[in-house]
Amino acid sequence: MTRRRLSPDERRTQLLDLGQELFASAPYDEVHIERVAELAGVSRGLLYHYFPTKRSFFAALVRRGTAALALATETDPDQPPMDQLVVGVERYLEHVRAHPHATRAFHRGIASGDVEVQAVVADSTRLFEDRVLRAIDPDREPHPLLGIAVRTWVVLVRAAGQELLDQPEVTVAQVRDLAVGAFVGLVGALPDEVRPARVDEVLGR
Repeated sequence: MTRRRLSPDERRTQLLDLGQELFASAPYDEVHIERVAELAGVSRGLLYHYFPTKRSFFAALVRRGTAALALATETDPDQPPMDQLVVGVERYLEHVRAHPHATRAFHRGIASGDVEVQAVVADSTRLFEDRVLRAIDPDREPHPLLGIAVRTWVVLVRAAGQELLDQPEVTVAQVRDLAVGAFVGLVGALPDEVRPARVDEVLGR
């Protein structure tokens, strides 16, 4: 049986898919990307044609994962802020459970210390922070303390998603409600002059 020749895009996707599983199962320093070439049945030279270094390979892997996550968690900006929050968190957690290898690889990227990877992670954090701020305080520059609260919450949700992978008996709905409750608590703890313009909608008043 003749093996079908893959297009460049298909080959790149195949290599990233295989690398995703490797980086999900072992710390960054213990992964040898030459193993990806072996699993794909291609030469190391071909692998390095697509990804010249381990660093560029892993950065591409994390970048692909964050792009897919951003797309999967989009919400309707015309909906009330709390509805956007609930839907966004639920979609995030569902995406995590549906893509465990990508999620674990992403978290290993956070811990890798690689400057390029850290920049991709920072961009992802900023995207979700901006989404939340647009939903709750769309018409003004947010106070720095509000920004701290939102960034803290984004990191909390990310950590909760990682924990969800290790706790199969816990449901998406349970973690979603926990995350939403934490957000309400953070916003409620802000001084009056810092609270977002739509605070009453967020706090259910």
